[in-house]
Amino acid sequence: MSLPDQSQAALDWRDGSLPVSTRFDDPYFSLAGGLAETRHVFLAGNDLPARLCPGFQVAELGFGTGLNLIALSLAAGPVPVRFTSFEAFPMSAAEIARALTAFPEAEAAAGPFLAAWARGETRFTLGAVEAEVILGDARETLPAWSGAADAWFLDGFSPAKNPELWGEDLMAEVGRHTAPGGSFATYTAAGFVRRGLAAAGFAVSRAPGYAGKRHMSRGARA
Repeated sequence: MSLPDQSQAALDWRDGSLPVSTRFDDPYFSLAGGLAETRHVFLAGNDLPARLCPGFQVAELGFGTGLNLIALSLAAGPVPVRFTSFEAFPMSAAEIARALTAFPEAEAAAGPFLAAWARGETRFTLGAVEAEVILGDARETLPAWSGAADAWFLDGFSPAKNPELWGEDLMAEVGRHTAPGGSFATYTAAGFVRRGLAAAGFAVSRAPGYAGKRHMSRGARA
């Protein structure tokens, strides 16, 4: 996984273990508890783990620390599922390991992922999850993906700070790479994101956000 320096994550650290992207001026997870936020927004927002079944495909925009993957693996138990994430600016294994110290449950489960990541592997297994991280700009890599997700985790940095990952064209690609009856969930309720997802064929609704955040968004395709 040897990318040029400009394609690596650019980080500052808050309170020792909270990574903040200096490129986007945004933290990688909630100050109020990133693992709990993942479970509220991305798992519950997609009705997981109830919908999980062998071969179920989860896709994600924004891999970050891998926290969503770890939460999915913990939720899936023995059910074999697939996970594909699109990431332009990957963190190193050492950086991810440092961030995961904030979440002992996730840290305890992360060993196989961190070992593979340190070896430069972007395809690996974590528990029953077959994972692949596709590196590069999602506006280029997602259109080339041959898969179709049963559930999307839309977890890029804030739409106000990283609008490129939330644009209408990319949301259209999310729609095109969603299986019939597939769903999405995201922490943001930004109007232009919701409109883009509606235009992509999702029935979009708002739900209570995490830790006092008023709204998040979720939806499904017919």
